[in-house]
Amino acid sequence: MASNELALLAGLVFVGFLVEAAAGFGGMVISLTLGALWLPMGTLLGVLVPVNLVLSTYLLMRNVKHVQWRFLARRLVPLMAVGLAAGMAVATATSTVWLKPVFAAFVVVVAAQQLAQLKAGGTPARLSPVVAGAWLLGGGFIHGVFATGGPPTVYVASRELPEKAVFRASLSAVWVLLNLLLLPRLWHEGSLSPGTSVVLLAPLAGGIVVGEWVHRRLDEKQFRVVVAVLLLGAGLTLLVSSLTR
Repeated sequence: MASNELALLAGLVFVGFLVEAAAGFGGMVISLTLGALWLPMGTLLGVLVPVNLVLSTYLLMRNVKHVQWRFLARRLVPLMAVGLAAGMAVATATSTVWLKPVFAAFVVVVAAQQLAQLKAGGTPARLSPVVAGAWLLGGGFIHGVFATGGPPTVYVASRELPEKAVFRASLSAVWVLLNLLLLPRLWHEGSLSPGTSVVLLAPLAGGIVVGEWVHRRLDEKQFRVVVAVLLLGAGLTLLVSSLTR
């Protein structure tokens, strides 16, 4: 990999995974959305998924006492696992040309929805079992294709796990499991790049340090607004660039 591409990935890892260390989600969405402006999705996934696995494992080990295992085992993980299997099958069997515009549109919709929700304020209402199940299946499917089913999963988890520490720890457990299941697909496709992933552990460490600091000090609503605005701008840029080429 060229030195300029490696420097780009290092910056993406630092910024994106700083966000995830602080909030418990968003690292892969930000890294993929920005990175896809310059690099192929397959390359990004093969490098970033192992690094994200290290981050999620770290957060899980530090906060394991806060994980809501019952909710994960009974509802979230089974539904997301089904969606994950379907998403991996689609990603393996079809061309990847459609990945960028579809992913970009997905990010734009999610970011706009998140901004609208933050503007409305108030406590989000709990979803019905059917609606929550549909979101979790969709989150698993998207994770199987893009390795970032965070937004639909967060949409459900934020209503079921309102406590900040429980929310972050429980999501970390989910990302560890799903990314472990995703690694065989990336290995089969030949997209894994262990050497590059190891190099990116240095900016990951920096992102973790800053992210933990942000998690303790920054107002959560303001932080989520910044992330949503960044995602919206990056998603629109990626969508336009992918449709005009």
